[in-house]
Parts: sequence; structure tokens; C-alpha cells
Amino acid sequence: MRLILCLLLLLPAISRGQVYVLGVAQDGGYPHAGCTKGCCSQAWKDASKRRFVASLAVVAGDKWWLFEATPDIKEQLQYFRDITGGKFSYLPEGVFLTHAHIGHYAGLIQFGREVMSTKELPVYVLPKMKSFLEENGPWSQLVKLRNISLRQMQPGMAANEITGAGESFTVSAFSVPHRDEYSETAGFRIRLGSKTYLFIPDIDKWSKWETDIRKLVADVDVALLDGTFYRDGELQGRSMSEVPHPFVEETMSILADAELKKRVYFIHFNHTNPILWDTKSSLEVEKHGFHIAKQGENLTSYSTK
Repeated sequence: MRLILCLLLLLPAISRGQVYVLGVAQDGGYPHAGCTKGCCSQAWKDASKRRFVASLAVVAGDKWWLFEATPDIKEQLQYFRDITGGKFSYLPEGVFLTHAHIGHYAGLIQFGREVMSTKELPVYVLPKMKSFLEENGPWSQLVKLRNISLRQMQPGMAANEITGAGESFTVSAFSVPHRDEYSETAGFRIRLGSKTYLFIPDIDKWSKWETDIRKLVADVDVALLDGTFYRDGELQGRSMSEVPHPFVEETMSILADAELKKRVYFIHFNHTNPILWDTKSSLEVEKHGFHIAKQGENLTSYSTK
């Protein structure tokens, strides 16, 4: 009886915060439009192999927030309800966007008058992204009709903090180098209860960033990092310098230290990346001590700091 009482006293200190992976693919999803090659053929034939575009759901207390509004948002909102047993509201408390490439914001259109017609749903963005959405249709109509309410973030400053029910939730943004045709690109540091998560689904080569990724990873429990391409030469007939993401092989080399790699989860896989469709490749990554984000998994229990 004394042991049970002690355990019950400890319960309020246990974080109820959860981080769910709602998608793992690059902007075009998997399988990819126009791809009839071997990398996508099995997914066209077998729906169980298909994957949504990279996105996260973060739960704090009895509320939740969505990271990225992908082209798959309709399916992902329902998917979140399915994997959590319908415990939470259909719409999130807010949406955090990294940048203006289609896989990361195009799903906003589902909040418009033609579909859900939401009421001032908070959307957290960096300054250039805010201006882009305000000044260009059809996104500007979402702002004008107050379907969404843009909340401007500043790099390095917490955007949101909630306390209560033993939970705290804060998000800070930082800029990363990327192909910024329409907006800057954000990465997010998510503090949830006693644990911290890093979310960088899109970035150019680590060498182009003045920040040391090793120091960032060392300071979090879980780091979800850009895994778009596995290695050089993956895009046949196209120079990969046009899309200079860090290859998975490069990131594994940079973060080879045992205390770093155990925190890394690769995400945002292009359809050409064998991690998506070749078991041998994914096992090779895991054999080196890294992780591969899996659609539907709850990352909270895997925190290793």
C-alpha cells in the first residue's frame, strides 16, 4: 500500500505531453506524382506503403498544435483523431509553419470558406512568411475573411507558452538557410514539459549555416532533421546542387558521436530516398545508431537525453 501511494504521488510530475509524427515524406508525398519507377511502384499498388508529407502533432494537456499545413492535411487531421482515439478537438489550437514551399503551407487552403471556414485559427510564422500570406491570393483571402489569424514570430523568441495541468509548452523559431524564393525558412525548438525537440525538416547544407548543428542536437532530447536525400546521385539526370539538402550520409558523418546520433530522427524523405522503400537502407541507418521517423509513432517515449 505504501508503494502504491508513493507512485500516485509521483504521477503529477510525469509529463503528459506527446509528439506524434503525422507524415515523413518530402513535399510531394509518397508515392510521388509523375513517378512510375521502382521507388514508387510498390506504393501505387499497396496503399499501406504510402506516406503523408512531413508533419507533427504536439499535445500539451488536453490541447494540441500542428506543425506544417501540408497538402495531405485533410487526411492528417483525421489520422491524428484515429491514432489518439478521438480524444482531442478536430482542429488544433494553432499551426506552426516553416516556410513557403508547397509541402509546408499549401494545406492552409482547407481552412478557407470553400471547406472548413475556420474562425481566426492561429498560424505562427516568421515575418516574411507573414507578408507573403497577407499579400498573395488565395492565402490573403484566408486573412481577410479571418479564417486564420497570423501570429508573427521572431527568431529566438518563444511564440507560445501554456501552463496548467502539470504541462508547459513553448516554441521558439530560428532561421535556417534554404531556397527562400517567397519567405525565409524556420526551424523550431519545442519545449514540452521536461523535454525538448528540434524540428528542421528543410535546410541547405549544414556548412551554409553559421550555427553548429552538433551543439543544437546536444541540447535537445530528440532532433528531427532533414533527410530528404540519402546520398549524391539520387536524382538521375539532374544536378543535386540545385536542391542542396544535406545528404543523410553527410549528417551521419557530422553527428557520429554516440551522444548525438541517438537523438537524431531523420524525416522529410524524397521519393527517391531508399529509406522509404528499401529495408536494407533503413536498417543501415539504424545500425549506425540513428533513427528514422515513422508515420504514426509517438516520439515522447523515445527521448534519450
